[in-house]
This record gives sequence, structure tokens and C-alpha cells, in this order.
Amino acid sequence: MAERLVIVSDMWGVKKGLWITSYLGYLQQYFDITFYDCQQLAHLDVVVNSEENIHKAFVEGGITTAAAHLLKKEKEPVHYLGFSTGGTIAWKANLMGLPMKSLYTVSSTRIRTESKAPACPTTVLFGDNDMYRPKSSWYEETGVQGELIKGFGHNMYTDEKIIKKVCLDLLQSVTQVTKIKEKEKAM
Repeated sequence: MAERLVIVSDMWGVKKGLWITSYLGYLQQYFDITFYDCQQLAHLDVVVNSEENIHKAFVEGGITTAAAHLLKKEKEPVHYLGFSTGGTIAWKANLMGLPMKSLYTVSSTRIRTESKAPACPTTVLFGDNDMYRPKSSWYEETGVQGELIKGFGHNMYTDEKIIKKVCLDLLQSVTQVTKIKEKEKAM
């Protein structure tokens, strides 16, 4: 039986998310995937769909609302992959009690406002040109390990090189966890 993977979109959800099909194409053969559009999780009702208005709606309560809805929808510990706002939503949901096997966030700049790390193995990936990424002191304070990719900005998760990297990272980490569990069962 395949491991479950919950994917939470960036702030645009499916509206500007053609790139998500690349992730699904790579990962669906290895995972049982559930996809959440974070605008739907947040019940956003923005009159003018501008980047500024959507961002403001998430910062002014949408992230917390979406995290609470994710917490209601998901009950079992599974793996999570979140992009930008979606990673922040998953992070916050874990801090609110959502059980997770692992969390992988890409360009989730709003996590820089969090002082606690999720209670699960966590991977944080940013481009070195993302001006809203956390400062190095944040990593020390939270104990989170991060990776900085040279030459990329905030929307790096839409680039084919990063898509392949993230998918390989997920497959390797889940495969290692599965092998460890099999060894433990054999003992």
C-alpha cells in the first residue's frame, strides 16, 4: 500500500497552478495523493483576485482558517508537501495538533513568523534570491534544517529542476523511513 501524501497549493490554488501537474505526474505512481487548494481551505472570497488582495486575505486570518480546516479534514499522520502559503498552512496545522509523518515546504516565507517547529521531520527549501526567506538566526532558534538553492527566487517551485529535486527528496526520505520500519518489524 502506497504512503499518503497531502499536497497544499500556493496562494493561487488551481487558478495559476499548471506546474502542480508535474509534481503529480512524478509522485502519483509512488504515493496516494490528496491535493488541497489553499484558497478553498481558507474559504477566501476576494472580490479582486490580485496578488496583493489574496496575500492580504491569507495574512489577515486566511492562513489560520485554512490550517483549522486542514486539521478537520486530516486525522491520520501522513506526509505533507506545501508550496509557499500552503507550506505555512501545513506548518500551522501541525502546531495546532495535526499529526504528520513529515513536512516538506518550498518557498514558505510566512513560516519566518513562527517560533516553534513542527513535531515531525521537516524540510525547508528556499531560493537564495527569495527576499522573504527566514534569516539564518530563525533556523537556529527553531532548530529547523533548511536548504538554500542558489540562483532561485520565490517561485522556484514552478521550475522543472526544482520539481525533480523536491520529488526525489520526498521519495528518498519516505523510502528510508519505510526501510527503517521494515527492519524494526523484523527484529
